[in-house]
Amino acid sequence: MDRVTKADLYRYGGLQSIKGFIKGMHIPGFWYTFLLRKVMLYKRQPVRGIFFRLIKLLFPYRGFQISQEAQIGEGFHLYHRGTVIIGPIKIGKNCDVSHNVTIGRAYKNCTIGRPTIDDYVCIGAGSVLVGEINIGKNVLIAPNSFINFDVP
Repeated sequence: MDRVTKADLYRYGGLQSIKGFIKGMHIPGFWYTFLLRKVMLYKRQPVRGIFFRLIKLLFPYRGFQISQEAQIGEGFHLYHRGTVIIGPIKIGKNCDVSHNVTIGRAYKNCTIGRPTIDDYVCIGAGSVLVGEINIGKNVLIAPNSFINFDVP
């Protein structure tokens, strides 16, 4: 098990080792994150890439839609199943995302802007983050927020 997978697994109740990994495979957020990371890792290798994309398609968890171009740091945590849509953005380490969250691009003056989220950010349920914005370290985005401006 690599360092990133260990960090992701630990965010789900402190799970560690192979026994914890097996328990983690029964948690929808961890399972989806694990498959997404494997798809991203092997996207340029035909056999492994196709294998993990097929598994991700065969065992979908409805509600999670995260772009394969997203750059997600270690320790990523999806709290609950529920519509989570994340576009091709950059997210730092130890980020928590709750259910019904949308993070993506916005058009302004004919240009596309996407958010950048730093380390240790918690995004509450029902939040929407759009546009070319920067979310700083140790930020709590309150539930049901609409953010289209920088948060230091």
